[in-house]
Amino acid sequence: MNQQKAILLVSFGTSYEDSRRKTIDKILEEVTEAFPDYRIYQAWTSKMILRSIKKRDNIHISTVEEAMEQIQADGITELTVQPTHLINGIENDIMKETILSMASPDIQVQFGNPLLTTTGDNHQVLEAAMEEFSTIPTDDALVFMGHGTEHYVNSVYAALDYTLKDMGYTHAFMGTVEAYPDLNVLIRQVSRVNPRRVHLAPFMLVAGDHANNDMAGDDEDSWKSRFEAAGYEVICHIRGLGEYESIRNIYLEHLQEAISS
Repeated sequence: MNQQKAILLVSFGTSYEDSRRKTIDKILEEVTEAFPDYRIYQAWTSKMILRSIKKRDNIHISTVEEAMEQIQADGITELTVQPTHLINGIENDIMKETILSMASPDIQVQFGNPLLTTTGDNHQVLEAAMEEFSTIPTDDALVFMGHGTEHYVNSVYAALDYTLKDMGYTHAFMGTVEAYPDLNVLIRQVSRVNPRRVHLAPFMLVAGDHANNDMAGDDEDSWKSRFEAAGYEVICHIRGLGEYESIRNIYLEHLQEAISS
């Protein structure tokens, strides 16, 4: 192993252990296998989640700041940072600023792209996601729940919805839980195709709180309950994007591109 070169894998994090093992941990495992000559570090950006799993499970995962301190103490001179973020939003911006502000002049730093960075990424990710739901009948609707953000990059979700239709998936829809397109927009759009059933699936790396509660929960304001109230039979698919091998491969491609650049 060349101890001078390292990869830092940065994730938002999750308190859902089962989903973490199938997504974040799986990506970490595959990165370690794919780059045996690199020292591998991991950091999460959500300090609230880090505190939660430390208190609940006595598990410590580094913050970005802690990881950078360790990387510099270990004498790393070439660092490639690969986020598992979906978009170039607030979390990704803060992560980059933190790393660049802490990196000593002796460390060469390069960043891999989040999952959805180029138009080509959008097509590749949507094809991978739709392949996972290829058995859904054509007269059913498939509705993806993205996170959404106040960052201007939130426009990618409307672009993804448009791209789905352009790719021929007229019964597939993309929305967000915290921004636009929101649930009200989705209910209106879905009503126009008059589906037999509605399938809900998270468009997030992990199937955490949003997927289990905001999407599939029994509260009257959950996506499941709202679509049922609109008269549809609803089927929920609780799988994060990180569970799909084809999606994890895109992260590996972005990491390899960063290393090769």
